[in-house]
Amino acid sequence: MQSNTKLTLKIFLKYFYKYKWSGFLIIGTSILFSATNLIAPLFYKTFFDTLAGGLARNEIISKLFELIIIIAIIKFISWIFRFTCAFSEISFKTKADADIYKDIFNYLHKNSFSFFEDTFAGSLTKKVYRFLRAFGDISSIIIWNILQTVTTVLVVTGVLLWKNILLGLLVIVWVILMLIANFIFSKYKLKHDFARSEQDSRVGALLVDSFTNNSNVKLFNGYSREMDNYAKEVGKLRKLWIVSWTLSNSFEAVQAFLMVVLEFGIFYLAIKLWGKGLVSVGDFVLIQTYILSIFYQFFNVGRQIRAIYEALADAEEMTIILNTPHEINDKPNAKNLQVKKGEIMFDKVCFNYHKTREVLKDFSLKISSQEKIALIGPSGAGKSTIIKLLLRQRDLTNGKILIDGQNIADVTQESLWRGISLVPQEPILFHRTIMENIRYGKDKATDEEVIQASKLAHCDDFINNLPDKYQSFVGERGIKLSGGERQRVAIARAILRNAPILILDEATSSLDSESERLIQNALNNLMKNKTVIVIAHRLSTIMSADRIVVVENGTIADIGTHKELLQKTGGLYKKLWETQAGGFIG
Repeated sequence: MQSNTKLTLKIFLKYFYKYKWSGFLIIGTSILFSATNLIAPLFYKTFFDTLAGGLARNEIISKLFELIIIIAIIKFISWIFRFTCAFSEISFKTKADADIYKDIFNYLHKNSFSFFEDTFAGSLTKKVYRFLRAFGDISSIIIWNILQTVTTVLVVTGVLLWKNILLGLLVIVWVILMLIANFIFSKYKLKHDFARSEQDSRVGALLVDSFTNNSNVKLFNGYSREMDNYAKEVGKLRKLWIVSWTLSNSFEAVQAFLMVVLEFGIFYLAIKLWGKGLVSVGDFVLIQTYILSIFYQFFNVGRQIRAIYEALADAEEMTIILNTPHEINDKPNAKNLQVKKGEIMFDKVCFNYHKTREVLKDFSLKISSQEKIALIGPSGAGKSTIIKLLLRQRDLTNGKILIDGQNIADVTQESLWRGISLVPQEPILFHRTIMENIRYGKDKATDEEVIQASKLAHCDDFINNLPDKYQSFVGERGIKLSGGERQRVAIARAILRNAPILILDEATSSLDSESERLIQNALNNLMKNKTVIVIAHRLSTIMSADRIVVVENGTIADIGTHKELLQKTGGLYKKLWETQAGGFIG
């Protein structure tokens, strides 16, 4: 917990150093603003001493006007420092906030596929916003509270020590005691703030998860269950907020009592000193003004110290993520993959999930340039894992994968993905226009190229029937389109990308028979002059493959053409073929 707090502050300081000149200007003007405000009471003291003096009325009036002008000048200078600080803060925080957004975005997207599989999107979003808010809150507290409190304490104790050493010492002792009490209490409360922050993330994650699955909530009559679950988690959050706020109010009650004690004690001492002629009437005004200044600053600083700890608690979860190394990284000086032929070699590949569950063992397979390979087998055999390893969505446990003789572990991930097109089983689209979704396969493609790709994928017809045609938004994850329409958009995207290696993962699974017939020619054209790996449960779609690889229990159980495999008595492929009904595995 403490180490994470230090890491959070270290990250925040990085952005301060990046814009250090703005930061130093803010610090300087904040201190000067507070200091000039504390100079004015010295002239108020003289003002009241002049009123209580024995000068003639005309002399008193002349002197008072002089003091008012001086005070006005001091207030104007303070005003200049105040708004110089404010406008400098705007420049500093907007630049730093933009950098934090970009740095977090970049870092999160560099995480592995498994990171996003294991993390709720809603919870992750809340962590990002809380981290950014924590930076803003801590910056504002330091600028407008901590710096001004330190300045107030130094100026007030300095002046009071100058007036009378006992007055100054009394304030110093009180300040030290208050600071110690604030830090002890804030550290004690921090564990409750961490618990509240974690529960807040759980509530946010549950909320987004239920929104994402709103159709399941309705169709499976889950409304009451979801309400009960959400109410239960919100109830836990409410209890943690009650604990946090009760602790804060309890400490503020103690703090207010100590303020009364200080005010009584310092005025008792001042009256004694006045009786001995050591302080004047104006000194009482000065002391009251300064004491009120310290009270105001300390009453707030107690809250602000606790607010800093709360902000650090809010930032902790994102700090942990930002300080957790990425699971899959490019090697230092990794080169770009050069795909000329598209030959793929799986060389004694082994892979274990979580180091315990063996999925692939000594899997070896050579796929020649422009060869069409189909992977089939029962669920859990390892087909999808083979694809994930080829795409470096996971790293191998043992063995290696080569593309044109280059180990994919030695090249950059970006260049690897650039050389491969994937049409997944369940394509997920951005909540953007259809034009943007298809163009994602080739970001510099012209509108004409996008439209041509969509025609080849047989999605141009349904797109032109939409109200806004290619400018139609598809909804979150493409929900406004049918499964078959999303699939065809994904195929159009792959056609546009035109990478030398193509992976079709159940690419026609969401299509009806008519749509599948329409798109099969497009897929055949797409596969020309490419190395292709097809995963399919519908065996009728892979009959024309150059070779069919039967995967079972993480190894190759059989391999051959469709005709060759059907001729093998007792073979797994033959069994799967014979159990098909309507083209599907039973």
